[in-house]
This record gives sequence, structure tokens and C-alpha cells, in this order.
Amino acid sequence: MMTLLLLLLFLCEAQSRVASKPNFVLLMADDFGIGDPGCYGNKTLRTPNIDRLARGGAKLTQHLAASPLCTPSRAAFMTGRYPVRSGVASQSQVGVFLFSASSGGLPPSEITFAKLLKDQGYSTALIGKWHLGISCHDRGDFCHHPTSHGFDYFHGLPLTNLRDCKPGEGSVFTRAFRLLVFVPLQLIAVALLTLAMLKWLRLCQAPPCVFLFLFLLAALLLGLLLGFLHYFRPLNCFLMRNRDVTQQPMSYDNLTQRLTADAARFLRRNAETPFLLVLSYLHVHTAHFSSKDFAGKSQHGSYGDAAEEMDWSVGQILDVLDELKLANNTLVYFSSDQGAHVEEVTVKGEVQGGSNGIYKGGKANNWEGGIRVPGIFRWPGVIRAGLEIDEPTSNMDIFPTVAKLAGSPLPQDRVIDGRDLMPLLQGRAQRSEHEFLFHYCNFYLNAVRWHPPNMTKQLTPVFLPGEPHGQRRLADHIQCIGLEGVGHN
Repeated sequence: MMTLLLLLLFLCEAQSRVASKPNFVLLMADDFGIGDPGCYGNKTLRTPNIDRLARGGAKLTQHLAASPLCTPSRAAFMTGRYPVRSGVASQSQVGVFLFSASSGGLPPSEITFAKLLKDQGYSTALIGKWHLGISCHDRGDFCHHPTSHGFDYFHGLPLTNLRDCKPGEGSVFTRAFRLLVFVPLQLIAVALLTLAMLKWLRLCQAPPCVFLFLFLLAALLLGLLLGFLHYFRPLNCFLMRNRDVTQQPMSYDNLTQRLTADAARFLRRNAETPFLLVLSYLHVHTAHFSSKDFAGKSQHGSYGDAAEEMDWSVGQILDVLDELKLANNTLVYFSSDQGAHVEEVTVKGEVQGGSNGIYKGGKANNWEGGIRVPGIFRWPGVIRAGLEIDEPTSNMDIFPTVAKLAGSPLPQDRVIDGRDLMPLLQGRAQRSEHEFLFHYCNFYLNAVRWHPPNMTKQLTPVFLPGEPHGQRRLADHIQCIGLEGVGHN
């Protein structure tokens, strides 16, 4: 009898230990709009696996990215903090990293949920896009690399997927080329023609060295442009496995299949231990790409093909969890780093942006379409299937949610802006813990979302564009609603 009792106690303890150490699969799309998945109302884009995920868990209808741009949004997702707190917020127009040689990135002092879970004995992996920097002082220090931020394994793109990475898709630097190369070349051409005409009319005799200088200057500008176009792709569009470059430049051939297969291998390798997998898709950021099984199959051109291929990948991951009988002990989260980039147009004039549904705006602005994103959680037996939550939540909330479920205390030496979502997801709370959510454009505060605890509905965001006057008016509005001490701490 005593032996049986001890055996029961051991089994109960083992079951409790397993339950207290759930696995985590975090699926992060890139530029995928809230109007794109079928579970959010789309009738023409086929997303059966994302919809399957939503049917089996909770769908958040007011899920918000902390920023409408890739780099700051992902920093907030990883750390549970507004990106201005960690310095991952630009004071200039360009708010993301465009070059692998950039010295910036997620500071080594920041704590990601991967670091917390690794300390709790989890195997951790990031497969896909990182976009939070590589090195600080030289190319070998890897201070911003995923493996320096708590991930045991990394396979993917350290920067981002750009049009310049795929030949024939145009360039994101078109404006820079025009201002720095084409306009100066036009001025040089006008100067040469003017001097030649004056010389022919015998009104002015410019020395030959002036003509030579202008020709050399034009040649230099053209040489720099051609050098940039030739070297940008191999220097910035490459795949890494941990800290080694494995493909330079990267090939888009079956890229989603390769990364998905690697994610499946990680799950199988770690089926007996708690794990954290962040599968960070390159889809549906431009340049769009898809394998032959998906190319030309959707009703929405190359964007739809890429979105449906990503949905296929989600299904593959869910199938592996079912195969390994891990679904009931795995929290799966699906979202996007910001809204769809509705202004994307190819060099041929094809519109390549997705859908943000009824919401105005898109990627790179703080209108609702730029920050309201899909948010889906599934954990069978813990989160009720078919649940819909209409409360303001943030991608920063993943940090404290994951940390608490893994048994890790939150860092006490810094402000954590995210809130644990499990009370909402399990029905133990009916309201979001966020009374205020701040919306930044790079370094600048654009809007405040107020969800008063004594009101049934939140106040809609107040958008006051323009600097510096817009920010001053916003500060006045903040004071009117009683919020003080807004800063960048």
C-alpha cells in the first residue's frame, strides 16, 4: 500500500512538473495584415491552418504591435518593453536595420524571454528572420546575434527580406539613388553642356581640367552605384546557422520548406525536454517568393501565394506537434510584427500589400491598420477552443506570459510593459490589465490608447501627426486625461 501511494505521489509530481513546464511555439509573420486570415473575415485568401489554430484556441481582436516597423516591434516582442526603453527606436526616418554592417541592435543588457527560458532548462531556437542586429564593434563579436540573446540555435536571415535581395524586384533605395546619384549626374550633365556651349560660342574658355574633373566625378558616381548594386545582395542577403554563414547570397528556392523542415527537426530533437521555438517567417515581406507548389495558385497574386505558403508551414508545425503528442502541453501563438504594407507596389505596378480589413493605414504608420494584428493562442485543455477576446492586448504581453508559465521570475531591475495574458485567456479576468498603451513612430510618441477601468469601452487612439507641434499637442492631451510623467525610461 505504501509502495502504491509513493508511486501515485511520484506520478502526480511528474505530471505537475510537466504541466508547469509547457512548451512554446511562437509563430511570427512579417507584414501580415489582420484582414488576411480567414478567421478574421477574409473570404478569398486560403488560410486553413491559421483558421484551424484559431478554432482550437483563442482569437484576440484587439491585439496590437508595439510598433508599426519590424525592428522596434520585434524588440518589444522579445523583451516585453517599449522599444524606446531599449534604444531600438530611431530618431530619423529610417527605423529599421538595412545593412548587416550596422553597429546597432538589441542591446546585450536587454533580457529576452529566450534568456529567461534557457535559465529554466529550456532548449531554445529561432528559425527565420531576426532583424535585431549582429555585431557591435567588429564583425566577430556577435553581441546582438540571437545566440547572444538566449537562443541555443539560430538558422535564418539575420537582417530582413528586401526587394534588393531578389534580382528583378526593384530596390528599397530608389529615393536615395535619385537624390545621391541621378540628380548630381543631371547637374553634371547640365554643367558640361553649358561649358561646352559657352566654349563653342567663344563666350567662356573653361580649362580642360574642369571638363576632366566633371567627367571623373560622373564616373565616380556611376561606379559607386554599380558597386552598391553588385555587392549589396551578397553582403546583406545571406543565411546563417548559428554564427556561420551557410548561403551567400541566399537562394529563395524552397526557402520556406527548408526553414520549416529545420523547425520540425528541432521539435523532434527536443520532444523529451521543454522547448521554445520561435519560427519567424520571411513571408509576407517583399520581395515576395513562393515555391512551385504555391506560385500562381492564389487569387491575390504573389502576395497571396506567399501567404498561403506560410499557412502551409503553420500546418506542418501543428502536424508535427500532433505526431509527437505534444499539442496538449504546448502553447502555440501566431501573430504578425505589424500590419500589412498596403503601399507596396512592384516596379511593374502590381500592388503587393495585404489587407488590414476595415482599418485605416498600414505598416510604417500608427493608424489602426499599422498596429492591429492577428493574435491567436492555442493550448488544448488550458485555453477554451473558440474563445474570442475583445480586449486591448500587445505583443509585449508574450514576454511576461511565457516567463510566468515557465516558472521564471520577471526581471526586477527594469520596467516590463507587457502583462500576463493567461487570466484573460483562461477566463479568470474579463478586462485587459493595460489601462494605457502608447504608440510610437520611431522615437516619437504618436498616440495613446486609454482603456479606463470604470468604462465598458476604450477611448479610440488620438492621432496627432507632425513634429514637433503634433507631439506637443499630444502631451497636452495626455495631461488632460490625467497621465503624467510620460518618458523614455
